Amino acid sequence: MGYRVAVIGATGNVGREVLNILAERKFPADEVIALASSRSTGREISFGDKILKAKNLDDYDFKGVDFAIMSAGSTISKEWAPKLGAMGIIVIDNSSFWRYHSDVPLVVPEVNAHVLDAFMANPKRTNIIANPNCSTAQLVVALKPLHDFAKIKRVVVSTYQSVSGAGKEGVDELWNQTKGIFVNDSPGTGNKFPKQIAFNVIPHIDVFMEDGSTKEEWKVMAETKKILDPKIKVTCTAVRVPVFVGHSEAVNIEFENPISPDEARDILRDAPGIAVIDKREPGGYATPVEAVGEYDTFVSRIREDSTIENGLNIWVVSDNLRKGAALNAIQIAETLIERKLMVKKAA
Repeated sequence: MGYRVAVIGATGNVGREVLNILAERKFPADEVIALASSRSTGREISFGDKILKAKNLDDYDFKGVDFAIMSAGSTISKEWAPKLGAMGIIVIDNSSFWRYHSDVPLVVPEVNAHVLDAFMANPKRTNIIANPNCSTAQLVVALKPLHDFAKIKRVVVSTYQSVSGAGKEGVDELWNQTKGIFVNDSPGTGNKFPKQIAFNVIPHIDVFMEDGSTKEEWKVMAETKKILDPKIKVTCTAVRVPVFVGHSEAVNIEFENPISPDEARDILRDAPGIAVIDKREPGGYATPVEAVGEYDTFVSRIREDSTIENGLNIWVVSDNLRKGAALNAIQIAETLIERKLMVKKAA
């Protein structure tokens, strides 16, 4: 007997990726239900060798559903996650709405799966589990094993984030602007990004905050502390780049204890969810193109920072629609099952 899984926001970029990965990993599901808004009801979506038709979220009967994987944005999550959680459904939410609530665990299974034990043992739990921001997910996967070895004091990260992080509209805008420049010598108009994204980089993701940071940069800081260690100092500059899929990060790390590049390389090679590609030669590193469609987070350019004591620089790349969203959500569900924390509901 498998589980019943509802995928909410199934017609969006992340929702489609959730369905792809559920099929690829042969998740133990007896039934997978694709749910979307009324305007997308009836739309066909691939699920392995099957085709699902999106059903209307507003009038779906959730009786017997075990997991709800939500990728429909904060407004939908705010309304629906508490309702579904109150029905005993485990909600794994990809939006930012629940990430900072003290009674909602923020989980990357390779990093802090242990928090699920205490959460599921709490009879008053919300049944809502949050997925981190896409940039945070790949960052903490790379930082965790290094932190365990040498204790991280401070992280300076610059992100190079693909347009798929802004949804289908972001992908369409890059495509249309690029095509426009080649065909008409003009990028045309766009409203998803504040400046031209084709052949450009934009140091602005999400809204600006009072201190001059953007919300995206704040998310990386706040989420890294919640997932990994509240004592770590984190600063971030988040940049949108004209790449369709795959986020990259240049990460500078200061440790309390000594750690050499060779030690870091060996530690990362043995760590879960990480692939090290680090040859000091042309092409001996990972880029977003190689990361697309992969489960692993890739780490390259591991080298000493001689300007500080116990410092390293690393380059981190991952498919943001996978590890940054869909894959991580499914790994949370798998972890609950593997740890025998999940009891299947009666239909």
